Amino acid sequence: MEVMIKMNKEEFDKLNVFGLGQPNDAFAEYFSGQSYINMLAKTDNGIGFMNVTFEPGCRNNWHIHKAKFGGGQVLICVSGYGYYQEEGKPVQKLSPGDIVVIPANVKHWHGARKDSCLSQA
Repeated sequence: MEVMIKMNKEEFDKLNVFGLGQPNDAFAEYFSGQSYINMLAKTDNGIGFMNVTFEPGCRNNWHIHKAKFGGGQVLICVSGYGYYQEEGKPVQKLSPGDIVVIPANVKHWHGARKDSCLSQA
């Protein structure tokens, strides 16, 4: 039996040190629910570092970060609780401080639990 850990809005906002950002309207079609994006830094070669916040129950669709070499994605759970899953593998729980290294070309999804926001950098 899974024990759900709840985090109230005040606790979430305190831990979400990178801030909520703006509604993620440009990519809304790739999410099941409301998400927010806060661009933190971008390199000259186009690599972006951003904080994405998912409202409770929001997740992104299955997707792949394609690359011939390098690439992939690193998720750092900043605040709240959520899930991550690679195709063909069990769901992983995400809690503040968890880090997931996702190799390029691996199909996956991630998002918030139904009773918690999730902020990931």
